[in-house]
Amino acid sequence: MKKTIKLVRNAVLILALAGLANESWAQVKAPKFGKGIQILGQDSTYYAKVGFRFQNLFVSEWDLVNDDFSQAKFQNSDFMVRRSRLKFDGWAVSPKLKWKLELALSNRDNGGGATSTEFNRAANIVLDAYVDWNFWKSFSIKFGQGKLPGNRERVISSGNLQLVDRSRLNSRYNIDRDVGFTLSNWTKLGKQFFIKEVAAVSQGEGRNITSGHHGGFDFTYRVEFLPFGKFQSKGDYIGSSIKKESKPKLAIGVTYDNNQNAVRNRGQLGSFIQDSTGAYFGKDLNTFMADLMFKYQGLSVMAEYADKSTGDNNPFVLDGSGNKIGTFYTGTGLSVQAGFMFKSNWEPVFRYTDITPQSGVANAETQYTFGLNKFVVGHKLKIQTDLTYRSINGSDDQLFFRTQLDIHF
Repeated sequence: MKKTIKLVRNAVLILALAGLANESWAQVKAPKFGKGIQILGQDSTYYAKVGFRFQNLFVSEWDLVNDDFSQAKFQNSDFMVRRSRLKFDGWAVSPKLKWKLELALSNRDNGGGATSTEFNRAANIVLDAYVDWNFWKSFSIKFGQGKLPGNRERVISSGNLQLVDRSRLNSRYNIDRDVGFTLSNWTKLGKQFFIKEVAAVSQGEGRNITSGHHGGFDFTYRVEFLPFGKFQSKGDYIGSSIKKESKPKLAIGVTYDNNQNAVRNRGQLGSFIQDSTGAYFGKDLNTFMADLMFKYQGLSVMAEYADKSTGDNNPFVLDGSGNKIGTFYTGTGLSVQAGFMFKSNWEPVFRYTDITPQSGVANAETQYTFGLNKFVVGHKLKIQTDLTYRSINGSDDQLFFRTQLDIHF
């Protein structure tokens, strides 16, 4: 896997340097920090932007024996490169034909596939690889690999998060990335009421699958309402009030996803469900999500609800002999977070998350997270730190402390 990552990294760097080597080929600009290297074809038939970012993370964990702070037992501390990514995006022929490629380079980020035949025993490096064509008015169709139109927190870039990382709701119930088609459209009602409609058809097994199509297709539908107009700089998909809204702005989204005959225990994520002979077993997996983003001046509020269930409302998967060979992570979750951005670009944040898995799947848990952020150049250069208390039914509670440096070139 390390050799594969090295080869990809070197190939990308060689291509980027070759493109920059002769300015007679194109106009090359590096406007300012965080905007990447921008290349415009001499005949204006293409545009490309090259960027790089990484997140360095420190984490400490404690178990609270018998849920007692006085009996806190230190578990471990870790320093890691949480994410390290190369990002390429732009357009070809016309700004109406956009493209994006994003690669994950750190071991913690790219996700292992080296031992799995479904990933052709290769590192899971490619995150996004798609073309998005605005073919008529506000209608666009996207083809390739990218994030499905799921919960807002998942669609927000990991570099634009309000806290160090996403909530437990997201990690348990999100529908993540997949490969397929996505059709989207904006509708305007009156002077400022906007509605966005999105529909997607995808393979249903997640990103970078190379071996077969073991389950059924996945169908995703999402609608968003922006009653007070659009946010500045697409702020409905950016954590924190980086751009302060002079008037209240609200976005409400609802998603329904039907993953037919899903063979991974979390849909697009998790382990594949197989019996001892290697045969795949699956069930229909249905996910309902609702979310909102509200911003006004320095205040920002985001809330999400998720409900995931199987078609027969039974999370357990049995083989032909009646033996349990897998369990889908099903249940409900609620997450609410709020922060206030001061003029000094310091931001305190609080998040509450409650997870209620279906009986027999996992223990219910509640998390309380307190964070403090310092933005130097918006989300492009920031330091985030947070403290999380996790209350787990039937188990010792836990305490987490995290500090992360995030930088985007």
